[in-house]
Amino acid sequence: MTPFWTNAEVATATDGRVSGEWDADGVSIDSRAVSVGDLFVAVEGPKFDGHDFVIEALERGASSAIVSRIPTDGKQTVNEDRLVVVDDTTVALQALARAARSRINGRVAAVTGSVGKTTTKEALTLALSRQGSTHATTGNLNNHWGVPLSLSRMPSETNYAVLELGMNHAGEIEPLSKMVRPHVAVVTTVEAVHLEFFSSVADIAGAKAEIFSGLESGGVAIIPADNSHYDRLARAASAASAAQIVSFGTDNSAAYRLIAWSVSEVGTRIAADVNGKRLVYDIGMMGKHMALNSLAVLATVDALGGDIEQAAGDLNDMTPPAGRGARSVVALSAGSFDLIDESYNASPASIAALAEALNATRKRGRVILALGDMLELGAKSDALHADLATPIATDGIDCVFTAGPAMRHLHNALPSQQATAHAADAEELAPLITEFVEPGDVIAVKGSFGSRMSVVVDALKELSRNAQSAVNGD
Repeated sequence: MTPFWTNAEVATATDGRVSGEWDADGVSIDSRAVSVGDLFVAVEGPKFDGHDFVIEALERGASSAIVSRIPTDGKQTVNEDRLVVVDDTTVALQALARAARSRINGRVAAVTGSVGKTTTKEALTLALSRQGSTHATTGNLNNHWGVPLSLSRMPSETNYAVLELGMNHAGEIEPLSKMVRPHVAVVTTVEAVHLEFFSSVADIAGAKAEIFSGLESGGVAIIPADNSHYDRLARAASAASAAQIVSFGTDNSAAYRLIAWSVSEVGTRIAADVNGKRLVYDIGMMGKHMALNSLAVLATVDALGGDIEQAAGDLNDMTPPAGRGARSVVALSAGSFDLIDESYNASPASIAALAEALNATRKRGRVILALGDMLELGAKSDALHADLATPIATDGIDCVFTAGPAMRHLHNALPSQQATAHAADAEELAPLITEFVEPGDVIAVKGSFGSRMSVVVDALKELSRNAQSAVNGD
């Protein structure tokens, strides 16, 4: 079996000093997640130093490690035969990533956006994986360590690669895009997120547009036609010499245009105009925002040379990842309720989209929102939280539970019949909701990761286990 990386390949890529003989079957920067045969890269961050974990990584089965100094724990020093010694381990990881990118002949897509980049990446990965060997970002590895790590794990025989690029400051996406060198670069949308680090949403658009800087010759830019910053994105793509700019959305100008959508029990049915051809398909995700993301996926598949009709059919198998819209039915002793877990992140746009989707899924029971603070919104945070009262009222949400100091502003702005309860944090909110929920309800839980709304999700799921225990007489 051909090794993933040979010691000679690693030495050449990183300009490192290698003295031993070994091969690597994978790459890791987390000693806790090392698999047998991995190459461990001892990157250094503001709060940790990977050199402190080299011995642990090797004991867990890593074949070797990239270091900038010989590690020791005071009792033992690592055998240099298992090391690649470089000047800077982060630079070495980036060099390994560039080498991995250079050795594939496949087609590469890069995805960013204020909202929806992870679900779009996952949907695109699903569609492409049915048409060829596909490598993609796993989890949320989309920053200055995650992107090179994802690239360094890319097999040489890859037909398609899908890389997610994230940021919360200007200047972060450009070097990642130049490392990834995409044939297709996608911006899902530009919205008010990370405003703590930007003076305006227009500046966020500029930062997202950095994704076009790494486009390969003949590259395609895919951008949202409905977004108010479309022109800025299009100008940036043109300045980066994109050979083609493809738009998606509801606007009549969109090449991939959403004609109609409707929510079903298992997802969303979509009618679209795809470059003048009508296409009807289903996706296993809920809401108009997911329908729009699916158009970005189809546009990307087309630009990469894939089969767009096959991709549309395969999207029916797409289900949202945990924390990003995953749905479950929670059994109670007298029935059940539907739980939608969006506890991984939140922004004004994504909460408004969730409220719209919930309204479309209304059954006989109540529609309930449980919301935690949206973080990194800067000086406008209080107003942005309070302003959510308008879309929530428009979409007829029955009950709204809120948690956190910022969400207090939404609680105060809501009509009394909607503002069900407010708590200091997720831990305090959880028992209020578990006491309130009834069979037939639909409840969605959402908040920025730091608001820890997953605590509420876990508490609601526990109701099912408690009901089963009661039936069993435990």
